Amino acid sequence: MASNDKRVPNRRDVLRVAGIGGVGLLAGCVTSTDDTETETDANGGDGGDGGDGSDGGDGGDGGDGGDGGDGGDPYQIGMVDSLTGSLSAFGERNQRGVELALADVNDAGIGGRELDIVIEDSQSESQSGVSAAQKLVNQDEVPFVIGAVGSGVSLAIYQSVVESTDVVQLSQNSTSPDLSNYPGLLRMSPTGRVQSGALAQIIADDGYDSVAVTYINNDYGQGITDAFVDAWDGDVAYNQSHDQGQSSYSSVVSGMANSDADAWLFITYQPEFATMAQEAYSSGYDAQFYGADSAKGPNIIENTPEGSLDGMKIVAPSAAIDQDNYQQFASRFEDEFGNVPTAWSAYAYDCVVTAALSIHAADEFTASALQDTVREVTRPEGETVTTYADAVEVLGDDGSASDVDYDGVSGPIDFDENGDPVGFLQIFEVQDHEYVSTGTIAAE
Repeated sequence: MASNDKRVPNRRDVLRVAGIGGVGLLAGCVTSTDDTETETDANGGDGGDGGDGSDGGDGGDGGDGGDGGDGGDPYQIGMVDSLTGSLSAFGERNQRGVELALADVNDAGIGGRELDIVIEDSQSESQSGVSAAQKLVNQDEVPFVIGAVGSGVSLAIYQSVVESTDVVQLSQNSTSPDLSNYPGLLRMSPTGRVQSGALAQIIADDGYDSVAVTYINNDYGQGITDAFVDAWDGDVAYNQSHDQGQSSYSSVVSGMANSDADAWLFITYQPEFATMAQEAYSSGYDAQFYGADSAKGPNIIENTPEGSLDGMKIVAPSAAIDQDNYQQFASRFEDEFGNVPTAWSAYAYDCVVTAALSIHAADEFTASALQDTVREVTRPEGETVTTYADAVEVLGDDGSASDVDYDGVSGPIDFDENGDPVGFLQIFEVQDHEYVSTGTIAAE
């Protein structure tokens, strides 16, 4: 399939979750970071099968070293994003974060040169994502690829294009626990395993010992569900997948009702959950609803009867909303785009800044050199900085990656051995048919 080629110019109480290191609930009530959407990959599934793919090549060497000297052509990297398809709303949020990040990077420069990003459309499907990544790696010879939104798409790109090369892949949005099995595939959003653990703890704290679970039938749904079952100490009375895009889910809803579980957990996307919620309400079923982040969004509120969701609790990825650098980012974002950013815009912003810092700190602009710097520029051994400009000042002309610790607008980052970041989650509750944030969790 053809892809669209674009260039963009420019932590109240402590929760202890079984199976993870622990999460701490950050202070009080906080404002939501979602203006219009909660991205589904934490989110979004793959929308298709992975495809066969082919050897991705070596990613090219792209020219001189990261310090580059004054002037010269821009450093060019690639991005696979959901510009069209079922996850395109999330891709739109990504692009806004990218735009702000490029403005900051190119204002300070990378050793006198700018950063250019070739953006390809995954069409929210794995096969198209693979084709887009092949184009970036084999034709454009980029050494660094940001991508993708859907977990299935990110994994397909890694396995089909990136794994046999030195090319750096950093997903902006993918949260499936399965990605932790591929240390070479980095991601900016926290693994869904901590989201699943938090959901298990919240449901137990609410006094339930039996739960009915339904999940979207793809890598994301299966991964989040498996992690939830691992963390859950009670009974799973119903555990069934459902397909995407069905006109009715009455069999799923009746199956959950017949399980006699009083807590229902939905790990699915907005259209599917809206249909399920409507059918549960019209059938008179009464249960306490819980959801992963992908079962949250304005389309659900708009397409469900008032009162049908009240009391529902949702755990979603969050940016570091109490930090000064995030608040400055959010202010700029609102000035530019007229609404507050989602976490997904913050993740995309930090992907771009991390890529630029990796280039600046590298000895040369090659995939293998960027592999040596991409993890180091966000680790706590260096001097903590919260903006790209401050990081460049610390690095100077001959600094090494370990000299700097970039704490992003989305959180500390600090990639672990699996390529997973330190991040945050938010807890939401539906009150008067609106999402209200009730706390933020530090997910480590």
